[in-house]
Amino acid sequence: MYGSTSPFAPRALPGSVYARVGLETEVHTASAHRLVTMLFDGVFESMAQARGAIQSRNTPLKNRSLSRAVRILDEGLKAALNLEAGQLATDLRDLYAWLCMRLTYANLHSDASAIEECERILTPVREAWTAIAAQADVPRAA
Repeated sequence: MYGSTSPFAPRALPGSVYARVGLETEVHTASAHRLVTMLFDGVFESMAQARGAIQSRNTPLKNRSLSRAVRILDEGLKAALNLEAGQLATDLRDLYAWLCMRLTYANLHSDASAIEECERILTPVREAWTAIAAQADVPRAA
Protein backbone atom coordinates (compact mmCIF):
# COMPACT_ATOMS: atom_id res chain seq x y z
CA MET A 1 0.00 0.00 0.00
CA TYR A 2 1.31 3.43 -0.96
CA GLY A 3 0.31 6.67 0.67
CA SER A 4 -2.44 6.51 3.30
CA THR A 5 -2.92 3.82 5.91
CA SER A 6 -6.72 4.07 5.66
CA PRO A 7 -8.35 1.00 4.14
CA PHE A 8 -10.76 3.35 2.35
CA ALA A 9 -8.12 5.58 0.76
CA PRO A 10 -7.48 5.08 -2.94
CA ARG A 11 -4.44 2.97 -3.63
CA ALA A 12 -1.72 4.87 -5.46
CA LEU A 13 0.27 3.14 -8.13
CA PRO A 14 4.06 3.42 -7.86
CA GLY A 15 4.21 5.57 -11.01
CA SER A 16 1.66 8.01 -9.64
CA VAL A 17 3.67 8.33 -6.43
CA TYR A 18 6.70 9.46 -8.45
CA ALA A 19 4.54 11.87 -10.46
CA ARG A 20 3.13 13.36 -7.24
CA VAL A 21 6.63 13.79 -5.79
CA GLY A 22 7.68 15.54 -9.02
CA LEU A 23 4.70 17.88 -8.82
CA GLU A 24 5.34 18.62 -5.14
CA THR A 25 8.97 19.41 -5.93
CA GLU A 26 7.91 21.74 -8.74
CA VAL A 27 5.44 23.53 -6.44
CA HIS A 28 8.07 24.05 -3.74
CA THR A 29 10.57 25.52 -6.19
CA ALA A 30 8.20 27.49 -8.46
CA SER A 31 7.93 31.26 -8.63
CA ALA A 32 4.62 32.94 -7.78
CA HIS A 33 3.94 33.37 -11.50
CA ARG A 34 4.60 29.69 -12.17
CA LEU A 35 2.28 28.64 -9.32
CA VAL A 36 -0.60 30.64 -10.81
CA THR A 37 0.19 29.18 -14.23
CA MET A 38 -0.01 25.70 -12.69
CA LEU A 39 -3.42 26.60 -11.22
CA PHE A 40 -4.66 27.68 -14.65
CA ASP A 41 -3.31 24.42 -16.11
CA GLY A 42 -5.17 22.46 -13.44
CA VAL A 43 -8.47 24.23 -14.11
CA PHE A 44 -8.25 23.64 -17.85
CA GLU A 45 -7.18 20.02 -17.39
CA SER A 46 -10.11 19.42 -15.04
CA MET A 47 -12.62 21.04 -17.40
CA ALA A 48 -11.36 18.97 -20.34
CA GLN A 49 -11.56 15.82 -18.24
CA ALA A 50 -15.12 16.70 -17.21
CA ARG A 51 -16.19 17.24 -20.83
CA GLY A 52 -14.83 13.80 -21.69
CA ALA A 53 -16.60 12.30 -18.69
CA ILE A 54 -19.91 13.83 -19.80
CA GLN A 55 -19.46 12.35 -23.28
CA SER A 56 -18.67 8.91 -21.86
CA ARG A 57 -21.41 9.22 -19.20
CA ASN A 58 -18.90 8.77 -16.39
CA THR A 59 -20.72 10.67 -13.65
CA PRO A 60 -18.21 10.06 -10.82
CA LEU A 61 -15.32 11.36 -12.96
CA LYS A 62 -17.40 14.36 -14.09
CA ASN A 63 -18.21 15.18 -10.46
CA ARG A 64 -14.59 14.88 -9.32
CA SER A 65 -13.25 16.89 -12.26
CA LEU A 66 -15.69 19.76 -11.93
CA SER A 67 -15.35 19.84 -8.15
CA ARG A 68 -11.58 20.06 -8.62
CA ALA A 69 -11.94 22.90 -11.15
CA VAL A 70 -14.21 24.83 -8.78
CA ARG A 71 -11.81 24.32 -5.87
CA ILE A 72 -8.85 25.53 -7.92
CA LEU A 73 -10.76 28.62 -9.00
CA ASP A 74 -12.08 29.38 -5.52
CA GLU A 75 -9.31 28.23 -3.19
CA GLY A 76 -6.41 28.85 -5.55
CA LEU A 77 -6.91 31.61 -8.10
CA LYS A 78 -9.53 33.67 -6.24
CA ALA A 79 -7.86 33.29 -2.85
CA ALA A 80 -4.51 34.44 -4.28
CA LEU A 81 -5.88 37.80 -5.43
CA ASN A 82 -4.74 40.94 -3.66
CA LEU A 83 -8.02 42.86 -3.59
CA GLU A 84 -6.21 45.99 -2.43
CA ALA A 85 -4.37 46.07 -5.76
CA GLY A 86 -7.31 47.67 -7.55
CA GLN A 87 -10.28 47.10 -9.80
CA LEU A 88 -8.68 44.34 -11.88
CA ALA A 89 -8.34 42.07 -8.83
CA THR A 90 -11.96 42.76 -7.88
CA ASP A 91 -13.11 42.01 -11.42
CA LEU A 92 -11.13 38.75 -11.45
CA ARG A 93 -12.63 37.76 -8.09
CA ASP A 94 -16.12 38.30 -9.52
CA LEU A 95 -15.24 36.41 -12.71
CA TYR A 96 -13.86 33.44 -10.77
CA ALA A 97 -16.99 33.37 -8.59
CA TRP A 98 -19.20 33.40 -11.69
CA LEU A 99 -17.14 30.61 -13.27
CA CYS A 100 -17.57 28.54 -10.08
CA MET A 101 -21.34 28.94 -10.31
CA ARG A 102 -21.34 28.08 -14.01
CA LEU A 103 -19.22 24.96 -13.48
CA THR A 104 -21.50 23.90 -10.63
CA TYR A 105 -24.42 24.28 -13.03
CA ALA A 106 -22.54 22.20 -15.59
CA ASN A 107 -22.00 19.52 -12.97
CA LEU A 108 -25.65 19.43 -11.89
CA HIS A 109 -26.95 19.31 -15.47
CA SER A 110 -24.08 17.45 -17.23
CA ASP A 111 -23.84 20.45 -19.53
CA ALA A 112 -20.69 20.28 -21.65
CA SER A 113 -21.57 23.57 -23.38
CA ALA A 114 -21.40 25.38 -20.02
CA ILE A 115 -17.90 23.99 -19.52
CA GLU A 116 -16.90 25.10 -23.02
CA GLU A 117 -18.27 28.57 -22.23
CA CYS A 118 -16.08 28.72 -19.12
CA GLU A 119 -13.05 27.62 -21.13
CA ARG A 120 -13.69 30.34 -23.74
CA ILE A 121 -14.08 33.03 -21.08
CA LEU A 122 -11.06 31.95 -19.03
CA THR A 123 -8.68 31.44 -21.99
CA PRO A 124 -7.84 35.16 -22.47
CA VAL A 125 -7.15 35.51 -18.74
CA ARG A 126 -4.83 32.50 -18.86
CA GLU A 127 -3.07 33.85 -21.97
CA ALA A 128 -2.61 37.28 -20.40
CA TRP A 129 -1.16 35.69 -17.26
CA THR A 130 1.20 33.57 -19.35
CA ALA A 131 2.40 36.69 -21.19
CA ILE A 132 2.96 38.53 -17.91
CA ALA A 133 4.80 35.55 -16.44
CA ALA A 134 7.04 35.34 -19.51
CA GLN A 135 7.95 39.01 -19.09
CA ALA A 136 8.53 38.60 -15.36
CA ASP A 137 10.96 35.75 -15.95
CA VAL A 138 13.10 37.82 -18.35
CA PRO A 139 16.16 39.21 -16.52
CA ARG A 140 16.09 43.00 -16.45
CA ALA A 141 18.93 44.89 -18.13
CA ALA A 142 21.12 46.90 -15.78
